[in-house]
Amino acid sequence: MTGTSNENSIGPAMKRMTIGIAALVVLTALLFFAAPDNFYPWAKAIHVIAVISWMAGMLYLPRLLVYHVDAEKGSVQSETFKVMERRLLRAIINPAMIVTWVFGLWLAWKGFGFQGGWLHAKILAVLLLSGLHGYLAGAVRKFAEDKNEKPARHWRMVNEIPTLLMIVIVILVIVKPF
Repeated sequence: MTGTSNENSIGPAMKRMTIGIAALVVLTALLFFAAPDNFYPWAKAIHVIAVISWMAGMLYLPRLLVYHVDAEKGSVQSETFKVMERRLLRAIINPAMIVTWVFGLWLAWKGFGFQGGWLHAKILAVLLLSGLHGYLAGAVRKFAEDKNEKPARHWRMVNEIPTLLMIVIVILVIVKPF
């Protein structure tokens, strides 16, 4: 696989992603301005959809890295993993994280006035998840440059972190223990 064919195949996917994000922004703005009193449940729904998308990517990306470690550098398999990792990060994980934060912060302000120990703990857990997101983005860059030095065992352990954070976040949101 050459760099040119990878870049050509990424172009249409990035266009579709951009169109999808633009449509989300326009529809969200229409909802907000057309019916501001009814916007809260829509914002909550969009937030949950974004969280699910973000978590799906955050659970899948480290698993791809586990398999990528075993692929010989420069092989077709390694190059395929590079494309998969980059597309997952750029087309799903990054936009989903942004939408999650934007709507999550709005909901925290509008619904709770940023009050509540459970909310502060949730925001801390989401910050940790965002830090892991940044760590994985850096790993994708290292793998793309064939500079990964971490063994598969490391990526298997990293793969468990999003699950643990998700459990904490869901408990905080649903139970509101403090």
